[in-house]
Amino acid sequence: MRLTPLDLENLHVRLEVLGAAHKLPLKRAAEADSDVWTSLFPYSMVGEHFELFWERIQREQSLHQSIAFAVIREGRCAGITCFLELNEPDRSVNIGGTYYRPEFRGGVVNIASKFLLLDYAFRSGCTRVQFRVDEINSRSRNAVGKIGGIQEGILRRDKVTWTGRVRSTVIFSILEDEWPSASENLRRLMDASISHREK
Repeated sequence: MRLTPLDLENLHVRLEVLGAAHKLPLKRAAEADSDVWTSLFPYSMVGEHFELFWERIQREQSLHQSIAFAVIREGRCAGITCFLELNEPDRSVNIGGTYYRPEFRGGVVNIASKFLLLDYAFRSGCTRVQFRVDEINSRSRNAVGKIGGIQEGILRRDKVTWTGRVRSTVIFSILEDEWPSASENLRRLMDASISHREK
């Protein structure tokens, strides 16, 4: 497995490898829903916390520990999504660090973004893609199930968030031999989005 920083695109979204040009648009996107950071995320991207986040993600990218993407929809920065915990010897990767502005949630943006990431991962030799979701985040749990993630279990009280809340983490995965079926489902969902928009 060899995942390298590469822009990805389909009819719905463009995933651009996160760089300096995305800093201000991403900061503004994060500020579009300041409440979500205190309730559902293990870190914050608003206020003084944004600089710490930005420095961390840039450092991880320079060490090839992660690849972060600005999610672009119709010319706007809709949010961010990432490859995390790149494990080349074991041919596995985690998809996470995903945030979207409120107006881009629940539609085609997440489906199209995850399709691009999953397709790239499996084409690059990955055998397992993992998703780690906060147990209380029902929206994200449903979204991962919708794209074909299989729930494996729950790591109980495994992480302390930036607010001090101790969270439990639900583990989902998609395996290499499950991807053909999952990809067809994602294509159908994206096609349905186009049909709905054209009506």
